[in-house]
Amino acid sequence: MNFKTKKTVALLLAVITVLLAFTFTGCSEKEEVTERVTIKAAGLKGPTSMGLVKLMEDNANKTAKNDYEFTIAGTADEITPKLIQGQFDIAAIPANLASVLYNNTDGQIQVLAVNTLGVLYIVAKGVEINSLDDLKGKTVYATGKGSTPEYGLKYILSSNGIDPASDLNIEWKSEPAEAVALLSAAETGIAMLPQPYVTVACGSVDGLEIKINLNDEWNKLDNDSQFITSVLVVRKAFAEAHPEQIADFLEEAAASASYINANTEDGAVLVEKYGIVAAAVAKNAIPYCNITFITGNEMKTALSSYLEILYNQKAESVGSALPGDDFYYEGQ
Repeated sequence: MNFKTKKTVALLLAVITVLLAFTFTGCSEKEEVTERVTIKAAGLKGPTSMGLVKLMEDNANKTAKNDYEFTIAGTADEITPKLIQGQFDIAAIPANLASVLYNNTDGQIQVLAVNTLGVLYIVAKGVEINSLDDLKGKTVYATGKGSTPEYGLKYILSSNGIDPASDLNIEWKSEPAEAVALLSAAETGIAMLPQPYVTVACGSVDGLEIKINLNDEWNKLDNDSQFITSVLVVRKAFAEAHPEQIADFLEEAAASASYINANTEDGAVLVEKYGIVAAAVAKNAIPYCNITFITGNEMKTALSSYLEILYNQKAESVGSALPGDDFYYEGQ
């Protein structure tokens, strides 16, 4: 074999080597495509799940990056045992319940994102209420005794120099409908209600109006927290087994929350379609539901401070101990 022939063969071998390298690189890239998995997710009727409806619709249209099985429940008690038992992988639940479950499962529940901020409002009819001070000496109907609405209201009042025990009379009712019935029957009245019951009540009780947004009142206080209603949690074992799929979920859930805030009317139709609340109610309620999507360090700062406030009021409200750093999901 002469020199020219050897040079030609060497050149051909070099070209073949490059082509093979591209071929294997291409195969490797295809292998890195995230595998689709089925994620079983649950949420509550109300704002807790409203931000997920676009993702639910994408799932129905087979355009989501994962396959989902969504369940909308009436109470957290319907979700909690199934989440612990592994029948649900992800759930939208009250923020303090997430901490309770973390403590009760030895850290097997992690929080992925804050998805709803404060949804509590002071409403009134026939009474001049312009500030929290105007509640002094008044009777306020409220729901949520023994849970975050009670702790949140008392914290806000106390932080404004108002003694919840002596400066006003808080009458705790078992459910919002009971408070609305009392407002409807009386000529005057005041109540603390959550969305979307606020929208329903204002639409059915003559003269009833929103007077105070408690989320705004919370934000006026000097602390690093936010008034958090609900969070998205995941079973730690599922998150560890499927980090890429969780990353896709977080991306799509964030986009879903943005969609409903920007497309109230179309979002309301989806809210009704997925059995959360009637579209007519959702359309008016969505702007007041504080649907959001907070992850990472911002989530940790806001949520840890919020849970500390609850803990200082009643330790049992967060599971008798503040959760550790591993409570806050950090991703891959």
